[in-house]
Amino acid sequence: MRWAAEYLRYLPLGILGLVRWLSWLIRRIPATLYRPMTTGHREGLSIVVPVYQEDPKIFMKAIDSWLANSVERIILVIDVTDTACQEVAEVYADDRVETILTEVPGKRAALRLGWEQARTPLVALVDSDTIWAPDVAERVSEPFADPGIGGVGTRQSVHNPRSLWQKINDMYLDYRYFDENAAQTVMGQAVSCLSGRTAVYRRDLLLQMGDDFLTETFMGVPCMSGDDKRLTSLLLEAGYRTYMQRSARVWSTFPTEARIFFRQRLRWARNTWRSDLRALGRGWVWKRHRFLAFSMLDKAVSSFTLLVSPAVMVIALVNRDLRFAGILALWWLVSRSAKMLPHLQRRPRSIFLIPLFVLLSFVMCLVKIWALCTIREQRWLTREVEVIDGSVVRTAEFAT
Repeated sequence: MRWAAEYLRYLPLGILGLVRWLSWLIRRIPATLYRPMTTGHREGLSIVVPVYQEDPKIFMKAIDSWLANSVERIILVIDVTDTACQEVAEVYADDRVETILTEVPGKRAALRLGWEQARTPLVALVDSDTIWAPDVAERVSEPFADPGIGGVGTRQSVHNPRSLWQKINDMYLDYRYFDENAAQTVMGQAVSCLSGRTAVYRRDLLLQMGDDFLTETFMGVPCMSGDDKRLTSLLLEAGYRTYMQRSARVWSTFPTEARIFFRQRLRWARNTWRSDLRALGRGWVWKRHRFLAFSMLDKAVSSFTLLVSPAVMVIALVNRDLRFAGILALWWLVSRSAKMLPHLQRRPRSIFLIPLFVLLSFVMCLVKIWALCTIREQRWLTREVEVIDGSVVRTAEFAT
């Protein structure tokens, strides 16, 4: 029985692992029941696009994809410094494509300016590098047959993933849309974040939320990043529901370098901490969306508990318990592959990335913890602006 006594010290890890798997199953089982809504419902739809220093070729490809959809109007809100994209917009200028130049720095002001100019019942807020499938406008309209739904999200993937970090991001996206968002849609139609790459809202609700959107604070500090998370939270807090329409497919560009990859993840983590902690501290998420509250708590706790496993691995290696270390490593690979099955079915060759994905999962826990420790900081990756005394200002000079 010596072997039993030796492995008894690893029992806490086994119990913790069981709890984590039960937590995952609570999400995964509802997620398997998800089906896109098919109502045939249609409403007038406009697209609002904040544009800043976009790659002109990607921008043109995105505009072409939007025009291929049945949208009434495309409103391009272009930063006055972005002369290259202004030239692209001139090529497309007609009755369906309108260009607005803005001298006000920051994405939030551009979004609000755009939706105030829209005249259709539905407004899609879209990133300037996001390419639509030909039927997105039809698919995203269908859930709005329910008047209680205030916002609808899409399924997103990486456009033409080639680099290692783009492929990793593609894995993260599939995990999100086949697990977290699918479960939240089934269990109460309360998706925690309608990604800003493409999210559709009722225009009348956007008009009501404009002031709160532009004056967000956290711990007394103005917040001007995490626009999509903020809008989604405002909708849910107002009593409306949010829905993920996975049949609506869009593709966006993602960073090719590790440095930008981790900076982007850090920024997203800070946004998530701010929004989730605020929601959990208020009554609406507990009263109306208990599954969403569970998801927020589970995500927060997992940032810490997931680090127990590599810590135990280090202990096993120090004690030269190679058999247990091998079993644990094998379990990491098998369990992560099982959780990534929807992505592996689409891209089977990603199985070779699973070992790296496992290691990144542990690294991302450290990133999330650091994000919590620096929660009052905020950075943009694509805009040379920052918040000073509650206002968004430019950090670089430009020629007019």
